[in-house]
Amino acid sequence: MSTYVLVHGAWHGSWCWVRVAERLRAKGHTVFTPTLTGLAERSHLMGPTISLMTHVRDVVGTIKWEGLNDVILVGHSYGGMVITEAADRAADSLKALVYVDALIPGDGQCSLDLRSEEQNKIFHAKAKAGGGWRIAPTKAADFNVNAADQAWVDGNCTDMSIACFTKRVRLTGAIDRVPNRMYIRAGGFASEHFDTMLTKAKADSRFDCHTLSGGHDLMVDQPDELTDLLLKAG
Repeated sequence: MSTYVLVHGAWHGSWCWVRVAERLRAKGHTVFTPTLTGLAERSHLMGPTISLMTHVRDVVGTIKWEGLNDVILVGHSYGGMVITEAADRAADSLKALVYVDALIPGDGQCSLDLRSEEQNKIFHAKAKAGGGWRIAPTKAADFNVNAADQAWVDGNCTDMSIACFTKRVRLTGAIDRVPNRMYIRAGGFASEHFDTMLTKAKADSRFDCHTLSGGHDLMVDQPDELTDLLLKAG
C-alpha cells in the first residue's frame, strides 16, 4: 500500500480532497490532506506574515512528524509551488511527485513569475483592496468547476496573503533525487500558464503527462479519474 500527501491549492483547504481521499483509503492506502496555515479551518491564523515558506514548512512537518516514507506528494495549482520546495527539503522521504493542474517553479521563482502580467495586476488590485496584503478567492465558476459544486467550493474558500504568491522558491538540487513525476492537466480549464506548465513537463523525461476533461478543481469534478491516475503514480 502507498502513502499519499495531498496538498491543496490557493484559497482551498483539506476539504477539497475529501472525495479523492475517500477513494484512496477505500483501496487501503494511507492519505494525509493537511490544510495549509491560514486557510479553511485554520483561517483564524491568516495574516500578512503567512507566506509560501509557511506552507512549505506545513508539508515538510507533516512528513517529518508523521514519520512518513515513500510518499507520493501531490500538489494542486498553487500547491505545486509548495510541494516543489517541500520535495527539495524532504527528498529522501518521497517516492513520487504529482502536479495536478499545478505550477512547476524553478529555483528563485515565485507564483507571480509564472502567471501573466494581466493576472498579476488583478492580484495586486485584490491585495490593495484587502488592506495591502489580503487576496480574496477566485470564484469557482472562473475555474470552471461544475455547476453543482460551485456553491460548495465558493463557500469553503478563504482569503490568502499576497506573500504566498510573492515569496520565491529556493532549491538546493535535492529534489532531483525524486525521479518519478506526473503532470495532470485539467483540459476543461482554459489557462495559458497551466498549458505552459504541461509543455514544460512534457519536455522533461521524468514526467508522465495526462489530461483530464474536467475544470481546474479536478479533485472535485473528476475524483474517480484523478484517483486512478494517483494510483498509477503510486
